[in-house]
Amino acid sequence: MTLVDRLRSISPERLQAMRRGIEKESLRARPNGALALTPHPAALGSPLTHPRITTDYCESQLELITGVHDSVPACLDELTEIHQFVYRALSDPRHGSGDERLWVGSMPCGLPPDETIPIGRYGNSNIGRAKSVYRVGLGNRYGRRMQTISGIHYNWSLPGLTNDEYFALIRNFRRHAFVLLVLFGASPAVCPSFVAGREHGLQRLSEHTLYLPNATSLRMGRLGYQSEAQSQLAVSYNSLDGYADSLHDAMTRPYPAYERIGIRNLGGEYNQLSTALLQMENEFYGTIRPKRVIRVGERPLHALRERGVEYVEVRCMDLDPFVPVGIAGSTMRFIDVFLLHCLLQDSPPDTPEEIAALGRNQHRSAAFGREPGLELERDGLMVPLLDWAAELLQDCESIAAAMDAAHGGSEHAAALAAARAALAAPATLPSARALATIEADFNKSYTAFIRAQAEQTRNQLLAQPWSAAQQAAFEAMTQQSFERRAALEAADHMSFEEFRLAYLDADKLGA
Repeated sequence: MTLVDRLRSISPERLQAMRRGIEKESLRARPNGALALTPHPAALGSPLTHPRITTDYCESQLELITGVHDSVPACLDELTEIHQFVYRALSDPRHGSGDERLWVGSMPCGLPPDETIPIGRYGNSNIGRAKSVYRVGLGNRYGRRMQTISGIHYNWSLPGLTNDEYFALIRNFRRHAFVLLVLFGASPAVCPSFVAGREHGLQRLSEHTLYLPNATSLRMGRLGYQSEAQSQLAVSYNSLDGYADSLHDAMTRPYPAYERIGIRNLGGEYNQLSTALLQMENEFYGTIRPKRVIRVGERPLHALRERGVEYVEVRCMDLDPFVPVGIAGSTMRFIDVFLLHCLLQDSPPDTPEEIAALGRNQHRSAAFGREPGLELERDGLMVPLLDWAAELLQDCESIAAAMDAAHGGSEHAAALAAARAALAAPATLPSARALATIEADFNKSYTAFIRAQAEQTRNQLLAQPWSAAQQAAFEAMTQQSFERRAALEAADHMSFEEFRLAYLDADKLGA
């Protein structure tokens, strides 16, 4: 069957039933562009149990989580509403310093020494302690600075898909994710504090900024979520069983470098959850993940094996510093079309050789994606990135048309047209716009640019209408989150060490 034939097999009703949700990370920062070292504001609730506001790696990194939505506007409306509540809390001196902002760039603000970046705290329950120890382990394995990078995770599903269809989508996404890095990457520069004391390969734009002139997303390149240890994992996406077996092995096989770190230090404090290559499933870095909502106490891998893939999590999207909530509606519509293309196009099995080539393509696209004439590896040959991208976007035309027919209007076709226009005019890409603005308006300072965008974003969102009913609803969520955390702490009936061993039991990873 051709792509068009497969598209015709999806009814308008199924396209209307497509679902998406967003998880958006942002650091809390001081007005001067330094990392805020204050505790998670109590007004935002318990990060362990709040359904919409949590922290990711460090205590200073907020993660804002929407529900699942059947339309782009509804998803953006909720994301905006969560931001409005957060900004009001951060601006209220009753709840903290009263002058913190959300950092609107993917690469972090001014960072203190690595060891003083605060690890996320989740209370005294066993599950809360496990989340903190896991993050201590990440810090010991990769350094705390790497964990201060922020991005957008885009969760997507289409009803009626099988595990094999989701994995076919994932294989094609991994092949074609370079398109998203080039079109939407917005992290071509970084504050020098992020790479202090290590080799980085960046060029100096000024005393305050390091960069690569044609970079799209340093976040997705060698300085971002990368791991020498994980580079040994050639995880295949040819089937759920193969994928699950790879992760199972990585979470149960001791890794010598991590065995040297040990589980606990001489003072009895925990260094990490385990000495395996992966402490848990989320430690495996990738541009996309198969996901399934888990039950209380359930391991994510068990949920996948037992009940199959429920949705995919796209993990390669930078924060857009030019958009108040970090992602635009047109970007979301393009992702919807792009994911459908990944689903509908032929998707041959991957191989270890292709997996290695895809890693090289990702690094080239992240570091040099706007370089004229840049080539990527495809089926053992080098092909121009722009030619390959143009071919993919051409194939997306019928999909955008079908989405517009199902939803009404022409917004998907417009999003696709905007993407094609941006590829034809690289100076209009977010990464190029960010660099041009840094050079022209902010004395070549990345921090000054993001600080100004953060201030503008804060003012915009605080100026939007906000009702007493909205405030009351979020305050109720805050209160309920503290009650749920207290209930979890009261319900614990074993020591943390007993809990850790039970949680890591290999039997919990099976179906």
